[in-house]
Amino acid sequence: MQSKGKTVTDIIIRNELPADYRVVENLVRDSFWNIYRPGCYEHYVLHVLRDDPAFVKELDFVMERGSKIIGQNVFVRTVINDDAGGDIPVLTMGPICISPDLQRQGLGKRLLDFCLEKAASLGFGVVLFEGNIGFYGKCGFVYASSLGIRYHDIPEDADSSFFLCRELIPGYLNGRTGVYQTPQVYYVSEEDVLEFDKGFPEREKLKLPGQIF
Repeated sequence: MQSKGKTVTDIIIRNELPADYRVVENLVRDSFWNIYRPGCYEHYVLHVLRDDPAFVKELDFVMERGSKIIGQNVFVRTVINDDAGGDIPVLTMGPICISPDLQRQGLGKRLLDFCLEKAASLGFGVVLFEGNIGFYGKCGFVYASSLGIRYHDIPEDADSSFFLCRELIPGYLNGRTGVYQTPQVYYVSEEDVLEFDKGFPEREKLKLPGQIF
């Protein structure tokens, strides 16, 4: 099912099409290059996500200004392992980005608000992911730890301020706590990334302050 575009002035948000794939991968590469590590992995992660069974095609969106794609966002199904037993179906998000030359203009929030509204309309109850509370708090996200949700592969006493959560359906968690599981498709090898990156224009990889890898 393809969502109808949403126009605000000259901005349209619509579902990604196969013809968009390489343009969007280039956008993601430009947006994440040298941000978290020298170079980036995110464009390859997006490439493999699209073929994963957990990928939610109805929530695969691009943002256009004129005829140019300037932003994108995607979602993947995963679970919280409930402390009381069983699994709680949830979503994780990303990569999400806005073209570097158009950031800090409110476009990222516009894209995210639209995507979260669509996710809620499809019956998804919770989104969890890794991000900065300074930005994502403006879109209703809170620290996942405040809801008793723990990240699966870090010690309980470690800093988990990067791990955020938003209930799309109020009360969906209903006080349940547990451990969030990152979908395995996000774990890609450096060798595969390097091979994939050969198909893109060459760029300089830099080790910069603030990178986490």
